[in-house]
Amino acid sequence: MQERKNARKRRPRQRARNEGVETQMNAIIVTGGKQYKVAEGDVVFIEKLPNEAGETVKFDQVLAVIDGEKATFGAPTVAGASVEAKIVKNGKGKKIRIFKYNPKKGYRKRQGHRQPYTKVEIGKISV
Repeated sequence: MQERKNARKRRPRQRARNEGVETQMNAIIVTGGKQYKVAEGDVVFIEKLPNEAGETVKFDQVLAVIDGEKATFGAPTVAGASVEAKIVKNGKGKKIRIFKYNPKKGYRKRQGHRQPYTKVEIGKISV
């Protein structure tokens, strides 16, 4: 019984982190003044674009492309790299209520805001 308590517990063999896992291509794009890390098949909410739903849009400002162990970084952008995406829909976000108030002065101001967005599905990442 004593031997059993002090005996080391056997743990199952741990596999390597990348073993049996498919690596997918990622890219960092710039649109609407913001940077997004995207992969093929991702659905991303970005700042509103002037295009309609169902259209295809191409992002040329690609800062980096990561493909498994190989990474390509641009200075400032990767030459010849682009990301194609399909616009799913244009919409507005949830309402944000702004309320300004000065005590003892009778000043009350209520305002609302809904940020417009474009929902895109990332298609092909090409280098």
